[in-house]
Amino acid sequence: MRSFEKDSSCWLTCNKTVGKMNVLRGLFTKSWSSDTRCDGKTAIVTGANTGIGKETAKDLARRGARVILACRDLLKAEQAAGDISRDVENADVVVRKLDLADIKSICDFAELIYNTEKSLHLLINNAGVAICPYSTTADGFETQFGVNHLGHFFLTFLLMDLLKHSAPSRVINVSSLAHHMGKIHFEDLNSEKSYHPVKAYVQSKLANILFTRELATRAEEMGVSVYAVDPGLVKTDIIRHLNKPLQFFVKTFGFLIKTPAEGAYTTLYCALTPDLPTGTYYSNCAMAPCSRAANDDNTASRLWAVSCHLLGIRWK
Repeated sequence: MRSFEKDSSCWLTCNKTVGKMNVLRGLFTKSWSSDTRCDGKTAIVTGANTGIGKETAKDLARRGARVILACRDLLKAEQAAGDISRDVENADVVVRKLDLADIKSICDFAELIYNTEKSLHLLINNAGVAICPYSTTADGFETQFGVNHLGHFFLTFLLMDLLKHSAPSRVINVSSLAHHMGKIHFEDLNSEKSYHPVKAYVQSKLANILFTRELATRAEEMGVSVYAVDPGLVKTDIIRHLNKPLQFFVKTFGFLIKTPAEGAYTTLYCALTPDLPTGTYYSNCAMAPCSRAANDDNTASRLWAVSCHLLGIRWK
């Protein structure tokens, strides 16, 4: 029979280990809450059928906002809307079709929004793909660059008049800490010369911040503020393409991984906190340093011009 002393020692060791893990997790996950209401406001959340997007939409609905779930998969979106309606009394949630990998779909979505909505106070560009095998969008763009950057760039362009009409309004672009590894490969934006899933992903996440930076300078006088956020490492469907070493890391250090609700904190912080300086980058509900490349105004301006050219638009 084990002695009381041994049991006590084991319990104390486990307790200390759990305590250290909780302290370490606290460095990665900052708790946040706010009693701010959103009554009378309208929000669009892309990719709101699951994960961070769904939790963001649920929180905004709970605060009284009208929330549009902009999703590619309508069946999953309807299921998400049903889940939110069951959890939130009198939730005002609607589903709209949006495929960010198809310019025509983005145009159809924007036209429907203008025909059905009188205002737009929050545009949360949350949807994304990560570290996936090579593929292209309906319009021939490499999928990660096409969806994560160009799709949201074009969507924001189309909805800007409604955002200006509803000012003060906000655009929030979900980026990633991984942008620190990114570089904009202007000579091969679509990875036609060579493709590596991580290289393409971090380029798209860097593009999110450069877009935020450039849009902020152009939209501030219109009453539209723009923010980029890093949600952290979150347990969502987006990590399904991770290779085996990274999957092993995720399983081993699972206690560091945020829940989707925790992953939504920083997005909601930027959506609801007053007087945040526009064009800034946030992580763990606080302003955070971004990479040198993400602070390059010349690169931001050049990417803006190239993105307009690729999409065939004029956006001054």
